Amino acid sequence: MLSYKARRRVSMLVLVVGLPVYIVLAVTLANWLDRTYGRQPIWVELLVYVGLGVLWMLPLRRVFLGVGQADPDAPENRNDPK
Repeated sequence: MLSYKARRRVSMLVLVVGLPVYIVLAVTLANWLDRTYGRQPIWVELLVYVGLGVLWMLPLRRVFLGVGQADPDAPENRNDPK
């Protein structure tokens, strides 16, 4: 299991580098389908884009889990008024 800091770094790398690469690949795939099989109905294209939009998240959900929360390994600040 990755530490909190490692998950934050990996998630930023995925969002800044990996996601734009995935978007280019998804659009390339959609264009290839268009050239190969002809223009599809709009609902088919929507299903392809929604499916590809969800597909990238599935293998990475453990990396993004809890990244927006406070660091659970950090010592608590005792001077913090609550």
